[in-house]
Amino acid sequence: MPPVSYTLADFDYDLPEALIAHHPAEQRSASRLLDARSAQLQDRIFRDLPGLLQAGDLLVFNDTQVVKARIFGEKASGGKLEILIERVLDEQHVAVHLRVSKKPLPGSTMHFAGGLKQGGFDAVMQGRYPDADGPLFLFKIQSPEGQTPWSLMERFGHLPLPPYIERHQQENDLDAEEDAERYQTVFAREPGAVAAPTAALHFDQMTLDALQANGIERANITLHVGAGTFQPVKTEDLSQHRMHSEYYHIPDSTLAAIAACKARGGRVVAVGTTSVRTLESWAKTGKTQGDTQIFITPGFAFQVVDVLITNFHLPKSTLMMLVSAFAGYEHIRHVYQHAIAQQYRFFSYGDSMLLSRVAPATVV
Repeated sequence: MPPVSYTLADFDYDLPEALIAHHPAEQRSASRLLDARSAQLQDRIFRDLPGLLQAGDLLVFNDTQVVKARIFGEKASGGKLEILIERVLDEQHVAVHLRVSKKPLPGSTMHFAGGLKQGGFDAVMQGRYPDADGPLFLFKIQSPEGQTPWSLMERFGHLPLPPYIERHQQENDLDAEEDAERYQTVFAREPGAVAAPTAALHFDQMTLDALQANGIERANITLHVGAGTFQPVKTEDLSQHRMHSEYYHIPDSTLAAIAACKARGGRVVAVGTTSVRTLESWAKTGKTQGDTQIFITPGFAFQVVDVLITNFHLPKSTLMMLVSAFAGYEHIRHVYQHAIAQQYRFFSYGDSMLLSRVAPATVV
């Protein structure tokens, strides 16, 4: 087969607005699961998953916890703004996304939750992050003694929701209680994400117990999902895309579990693209923790992951490219056409699919 060359337009598709899920399914494991491991697609329910895997397989979950990173405030002039804290750098400094009508100049002080004088806190904008052309802004926080960025988020912050959800959270969101429970996995324990590892949202204790009873093992990694996961690629030439950076960590126990799984002939099943990016970053670099900017497109040679559980992704996104690399470009086109025709629910609160790895295509 001759080499294939892909551009951004190859990863676009038309999605009816009605298929974007704005609320979760009534029960986590009652969401739908499209078994797309072969050309014969099968429509299932997520709670069927334990019967689709094999004893000796290893599920790898991302145990990151979504934090209340979205905080509303105002400039000294009174103009409204909001920040999304992407990274806590130390006890005073944070790197944030900034949403405001007119960007403040370095040195400007902004007030949150009424400001320091009214029981809230202030922050001084110090410039771009991580460099002069960086996508984030560096803020130095001024808060009451004993308050950290983490405690300020917990006290004044809001759980961020993806930008495509219509009821995008405001200061007084009637659905905030539902999101606090459902936009979080049942095993989240490492705070730091501003977006959920959404494939893992389908797992409830009943499903986890059934997997264990079937001899399917579990291990964890941590990747703190950043807001960049929702950013569409804007360059037709994929080689010109600047990938966002996310922090990951793989414990020694997970490395041992992966080695044991491979030795017994089991399959490594990544729960979500974040687990894929973490495991394949380790395979590529040998580093068990650090920042990754891995950009997986068709032609990528996967070294660790054999099976993938994932949701349905945004058009023209890096995640569309990742699943196309994993399961095959034409197969993914077929899968998405089927999902749309069968009215699966899309994106973070939507349904999921089960994919098997194929041999990488030759890409130029």
